[in-house]
Amino acid sequence: MNNNIIKQQVSLFILAFAMLAGLGACKKDKNIEQPDANSIGRVIGDNFNLSILNTGLTRSGLKAKLLETGPFTVIAPSDDAFVAAGYNTVADLIAAEPTRISAMMKYHVLDGNYDFNRLPFLFNQEIRSYNGGKLFVTHWVKGTDTVLTINGAVLLAKNIKTSNGLIQVVDRVLQPYTFANVLEAIANERNLTLFYQALQRAGLTEVLSKSETYTVFAPDNAAMRAYGLSGLQAIETADPAELRRMLLYHILADRRFVYDYILSSGTDTQVQQTMLDGNAISVILQPDPSIPNAFNGISLQGTGNTDEVQLSNTKRDVLAGNGVVHTIESVLKITQ
Repeated sequence: MNNNIIKQQVSLFILAFAMLAGLGACKKDKNIEQPDANSIGRVIGDNFNLSILNTGLTRSGLKAKLLETGPFTVIAPSDDAFVAAGYNTVADLIAAEPTRISAMMKYHVLDGNYDFNRLPFLFNQEIRSYNGGKLFVTHWVKGTDTVLTINGAVLLAKNIKTSNGLIQVVDRVLQPYTFANVLEAIANERNLTLFYQALQRAGLTEVLSKSETYTVFAPDNAAMRAYGLSGLQAIETADPAELRRMLLYHILADRRFVYDYILSSGTDTQVQQTMLDGNAISVILQPDPSIPNAFNGISLQGTGNTDEVQLSNTKRDVLAGNGVVHTIESVLKITQ
């Protein structure tokens, strides 16, 4: 992450907040009691970079809450973050299912002041959202930069002070997890049906249902077909031991978001990750084309893969109660 780029983004947000908050204060009528123009609810409502978030907070009933004394901390996805999540306009969010939007908004609000700069330099420290959901914050050093992530999303502007708390601007919408474990998350993803059936055939469903923490790189249906497992019949006739060996090469015993690999790589652009079967895959950092010497993603390569295995653009960092799931576009191979 380029430090100058981050500083520019931070300056942009802080300048916008300061200007709009000041304008709101100037418009106060001394004879009419008005909500504090510097409260979180008003600052977000006045900021053009957070218009979609403001709509979500209003729809969920949290806008009024954020005018209260607090203190609160709001993890605020920018409008660009909402666009990346499929909400291209305010109208798209208005049209979305209300209970889903409510759960999403509550997941972005924390009770209390959370100054993430004060956290230890550790991976995935657990905090709780307004609705009790778990979030995982990483405070780390990458080169000369200090990087903060929440569920793998990068903070663009941090610790923006308001009269009743803090605003933390992130580059991605955080999705609250609704599944107790990674197995349930896989079972409910329609593009992972073949992978789920293979897990059942290999006797791995009990493993992924345990309380231990896992990261699963799950090949999508097209990848499973290309591997030769074209449907339920092909899976049911496969040798369970061979199937288990292949599947264990896609699971690791830890919770790892994509950005965790970028943060922990040091000066390397490729690191090794040991999987549950004891074999290693290569995790290759992907350059960010808009920022020199920075990275914004990863690809994978098994010892038997001739080409790098790409992650899905939309189905990565999917959080579950006991880990995280990343959909991948090819099967990781141990041998060619």
